[in-house]
Amino acid sequence: MDTQQGYLLVVEDIPDILRLLDATLKFKGYRVVTARNGHEALEVIQRERPAIIITDILMPKMDGFSLVHRLRINPETRDIPVVFLTATYVAPEDKAFALTIGVSRFIEKPVNFEQFLPTIAEIMTKGVQPPVETLNELDFYDGYRKRLEKKLNQKNTQITRSEHLLKTLSEEEKHSIKASLHQAVDERAEIQHLLDQIDEHLEKINKRE
Repeated sequence: MDTQQGYLLVVEDIPDILRLLDATLKFKGYRVVTARNGHEALEVIQRERPAIIITDILMPKMDGFSLVHRLRINPETRDIPVVFLTATYVAPEDKAFALTIGVSRFIEKPVNFEQFLPTIAEIMTKGVQPPVETLNELDFYDGYRKRLEKKLNQKNTQITRSEHLLKTLSEEEKHSIKASLHQAVDERAEIQHLLDQIDEHLEKINKRE
């Protein structure tokens, strides 16, 4: 692995948000590399170590939680600062779990750049304390599953409310609700997919033990 440091790795699956982060950070003078999910991020990191990783949580193929866990169990990447950006995982227990697995900062979407940019500058200048310990596989997947189950329940409630609301609106009023409903359905499917993957991991762990 190349030990050169200095670039920011931005990991985000929504193209518009990725372009905005990329353009803003480059405008501020940073060298930026982008990835669309955790798998792509790990490939980039193998080629050159980033100074900071800025990542969404809910993404296809490999999400932010899994990406951080993979980084923290690898001695070569354990101390890379990670900043979470999320609109979904904003509850106190979500933030607590993120800190437990070694996330450096937690920023809610939509991104407030007046707060975001100073945070990045501070980490680039001062760095952050690397995590002392990392969760084992069983504890990680158990805690992660609890987070996902709560999000799945919330998405189901959101979708049900939106579907009922659509029945009361005129055609002109339905456009924004339909867009929000479509996004929620996609996110629910991704959360369910992640839960299925975790069940497979937990089954393998239990068989080993």
